[in-house]
Amino acid sequence: MKALNLITLMLVIIGGVNWGLVGLFDFNLVAALFGEDSALSRVVYTLVGLSAVYQLVPFSRATRVGEVPAEAARH
Repeated sequence: MKALNLITLMLVIIGGVNWGLVGLFDFNLVAALFGEDSALSRVVYTLVGLSAVYQLVPFSRATRVGEVPAEAARH
């Protein structure tokens, strides 16, 4: 479970960085690496999207046990 959580978190971060590049510089890194309409790009986008949905599970657990407010209070 921990490995899956780390992999999906990494994919969500990659997706966020890609969207940041699109927003700031109109540059899509995934499309540049794998081709704009390639099957591999679609696989990457699908994995990032599924990873974001999966990350809702640990996020909801964290909010239930109070980890999110505890982290916010530390900063």
